[in-house]
Parts: sequence; C-alpha cells; structure tokens
Amino acid sequence: MNLQLLNQMSEQDFIDTLGEIYERAAWVAAGAADSRPFKSIDSLHQSMAKVVQGETKGKKLELIRAHPNLGDSMEMSVKSQEEQQGAGLNDLSPEELEKFRAMNQLYMDQFDFPFIIAVKGKDKNTIYQAMEKRIRHSSTEEFETALLEIHQIAFYRLQDKIREENTYDQSYK
Repeated sequence: MNLQLLNQMSEQDFIDTLGEIYERAAWVAAGAADSRPFKSIDSLHQSMAKVVQGETKGKKLELIRAHPNLGDSMEMSVKSQEEQQGAGLNDLSPEELEKFRAMNQLYMDQFDFPFIIAVKGKDKNTIYQAMEKRIRHSSTEEFETALLEIHQIAFYRLQDKIREENTYDQSYK
C-alpha cells in the first residue's frame, strides 16, 4: 500500500483499509477521508488525530475503552495481538500474568478504562514500570496520556501499513 493508491481510493475502500488503525474505530478513518490527498504518513496521521481531538469526551472515552487490557487476549484485534506479542506480553509466566492482571484491575478501578501504551520497542518490564508510574496520575492527566498513546499506536500502524515511495507524485508535496 502506498499513499498515492490510498489517495485515489473510494471513500469506502479508504475506510475499509484504514478502519482498524484506531482500535475498533472506523469513524476515525471516515472522518479523515475528506482530507485527501495526503502527502505523507505524518499528514495522514495528523488528520486522523484531528478527527479524534474534535470529538466529545464521551466519544474519546469510547475509543480508549475499545483497547484491550495488556496481557489479556480476549476480544483483541489481530493488530493488538501482534503488538503485544512483539513486547513479550503473550509469553508471560503465570506469576507475571497475575501481576499484570492485578495492576490492570487496579488501573481499571481507578480510571475506569484500560491501561494503554504503545508497546512497540518496549518489553514487558518497561511496560509494567510504566503502569506503576501512571497509576499515580490524576484522572485528567491519565485520560490525556491514554489518548497520546493511542495516537502513537495509530502512527506505528500507519507506518506498518503504508510505505511512502520516492516516485510519489510531486504535485502533492
């Protein structure tokens, strides 16, 4: 997939192609479709992030809650499974799994949404340390941090899905 092809797709094909960039939120891709053409992955990502930023707090909370608990494999998108596997979260020992579940529950009890972190390039120890640190955030601070992490996850997913080619039409730049 490249940007030129993405820019030329029908709106429905665009949504179908990018609908899972934000976890279970095809509405983000739908909202960004009219901003085409995109000259870079960055501009596409910024457009998608702007769609999220323009939503109500309730809609943003729905987006946050669409994410799975780390280390939990129930009702997880394929992309989330791959990302968690890359961080070693699918290979937790029984003790580590219990530790993550306990921290996830404590976090969920405190914030009423799952702990979210862009796991790419991180290992299970780094992730757990982030959980321990962020559990001390205020609700407002953690809400905003969760959204920032979601945007980072989306950026990584876009990078994985789309490649920018040197032969890209210069008229878009």
